[in-house]
Amino acid sequence: MSDVRPSPELLAVARRWFDAVPNRRAREIGNLMSESPHLTFVGTDEDELWTGRAVRDGVADFFGAVPDFARQDEIFGAAYECGTVGWAIFTHEVSFLNDPSEVFFVRNTLVFTLEHGTWRIIHRHGSVPYPNADFTGADQSAIADLVAAAQEGFALDQREGFATVMFTDIVNSARIASVMGDRLWSAEIARHFDTLRRIIEQGGGQFVKSLGDGTMSSFAAPTAALQAARAIQTAVEQSDGPSITLRVGIHSGPVVQTEADFFGSVVNKAARIAASAGAREIRVSDATRTMVGDRSGLAFDAPASVALKGFEGEHLVYRLEWST
Repeated sequence: MSDVRPSPELLAVARRWFDAVPNRRAREIGNLMSESPHLTFVGTDEDELWTGRAVRDGVADFFGAVPDFARQDEIFGAAYECGTVGWAIFTHEVSFLNDPSEVFFVRNTLVFTLEHGTWRIIHRHGSVPYPNADFTGADQSAIADLVAAAQEGFALDQREGFATVMFTDIVNSARIASVMGDRLWSAEIARHFDTLRRIIEQGGGQFVKSLGDGTMSSFAAPTAALQAARAIQTAVEQSDGPSITLRVGIHSGPVVQTEADFFGSVVNKAARIAASAGAREIRVSDATRTMVGDRSGLAFDAPASVALKGFEGEHLVYRLEWST
């Protein structure tokens, strides 16, 4: 299995499928399923295990019987491929309009196969977490203990510092991918990442990682981050590729850095600020705005008070002007 590698293409395909379900796009839900007689579907109920082409024909009606979604927030998503086989693992936080206060954590594993050059789902397994202590009467903590021990050992290579963290995200990417098709969209995402990496590194920043169709980067100086954000929005606006728009979020503060990543509440807050931004917006935290001051030559709109998921209270954010 040495050829296993992360797959941005499959991540985009999986997100299209998850976006199609709550939005009742029946044809798209079915078309992303395999035509193979070996297609299998495992649901959360005890008798929900089906196989065969009938799954493809009935899957849209199956999800159509689900109440309207109040929200479906992605908590975790990853995808990998190896030759003509791939898989994606997702966790979503879900609630329904009939009782928005009741929240469910739903896990999905999707296995893909290449059919006529297109990735399609050959196996879907959905589950709702159930505590081991209730199921088996045991904590079953062996894996968790090993992971924690590995993380503790790795902490020796961590260092603390100060950084300005920037997240970017393509608005309505699932719909654009649906129109373009997976192959073209994957190529466009690769080109998009190359452009952002070039701008970020030319501005003295570090392209930390891609996140589906989004990115995370870090800068030693907040002014450099804001200038890079403006350059990125301008480059996307002037691109001769498909019409895409970005939302950008930036926050500054103490972080924990490893060789290849950054961690801490500053990182989380930067991501939430990006998620709160509208299309073509660059949203900047109050901390970052204060640090750049009024001599940077950058212009900001009046502050807005917003709620950020996972953080208490209201938070001041500023919209950085960039349009020419």
